[in-house]
Amino acid sequence: MPTFASFDGLRLNYTVWEGDAAHRPVLLQHGFAADTNANWISTGVVAALRSAGLTVLSLDARGHGRSEKPHDECRYTGDSMARDISALLDELALDEVSLVGYSMGAIIALTATAADKRIRCLATGGVGAGIVDFGGVDLRVVKPAEIASALLAEDPSTVPPSGVPFRLLADATGGDRQALAAVALASQEGSLNLSAIGVPTLVLAGDQDLLAAEPERLAAAIAGARLVRIPGDHMTAVMSPAFSEALVTFLTAPHPR
Repeated sequence: MPTFASFDGLRLNYTVWEGDAAHRPVLLQHGFAADTNANWISTGVVAALRSAGLTVLSLDARGHGRSEKPHDECRYTGDSMARDISALLDELALDEVSLVGYSMGAIIALTATAADKRIRCLATGGVGAGIVDFGGVDLRVVKPAEIASALLAEDPSTVPPSGVPFRLLADATGGDRQALAAVALASQEGSLNLSAIGVPTLVLAGDQDLLAAEPERLAAAIAGARLVRIPGDHMTAVMSPAFSEALVTFLTAPHPR
């Protein structure tokens, strides 16, 4: 798997599946404690996009997958992961891309799209009104400190209920729990300049996803964004064929270049 040095020298892993030139390439950014395989390959998303002829790229975020995993919280602060997106576009000399992000990846994708004009089309999944109200994860559902506590607990039986899904996912993917705890603690309440996003945008949300509650409020905050509800909760919505179908329809539709 190829790697590259991001803006601060951290080495990140990415994957490329070549397609035809009829549509711009699609870059996928996975969610917290997941990786390219867990979020995009095993769920059938990569296969669906490739079947449509799209060139697909996927980035393992810092602290995740095959990318480097520092345990220092300062390596994950601010817009570092969004800057990693731009650094990959620089590395591959891409002048335009469609960007898809899920959960944490959606937060990264929104931040990157607001800052980088090469991102011409955006799709988010697994987020909703938490973006509008807190600038990131919905703090009414789970707090970063609870996620970190769940990841660092020596005894899994002591993990608070809100942190259980994150601990289970980290263990299932073989994640570095110390690095992931640093990622969680670095994600503080903030704000996203959604008004800076002027590209065609699709908001996908599971109809049982507590972390994507009130997705219509997110769609309303982004000019021209369209909302599609998908069956499932935070973990299962991305596995639904409806998720991939909505993505393919959106990403292959004619959009301004």
